[in-house]
Amino acid sequence: MTFTKLFFVASISGLFFINCKQTASAPAEKTVSETKTEISPEKLEKATFTIEGMTCAIGCAKTIEKELSETDGVQNATVDFDKKEATVSFDSSIQTPETLTKIVEATADGETYKVSNMVASK
Repeated sequence: MTFTKLFFVASISGLFFINCKQTASAPAEKTVSETKTEISPEKLEKATFTIEGMTCAIGCAKTIEKELSETDGVQNATVDFDKKEATVSFDSSIQTPETLTKIVEATADGETYKVSNMVASK
């Protein structure tokens, strides 16, 4: 009986750690500097897109949100795990929707997340 309980606990723990793929990797073409570049209000754009491949709200969605938020030229980034949707406000003279896509898709192992339905507007 004790062996069964131990096996069950170990199995559940293993599944939890496998589902939240939070591996360290080098950021993709992210413009990083010690101080973020000042964002120009007249060049501010908003991008909304779908992210496929997220398996949990904390390990996946929050990691992607943090990567985007720390990107130079990004004013604000939110990732909604339930809707599988991200919204990013960014300075179009510093970032592009294509760069934001590369950042998301390079997070984790570089093969887990896929961006689709990118819509950018002023």
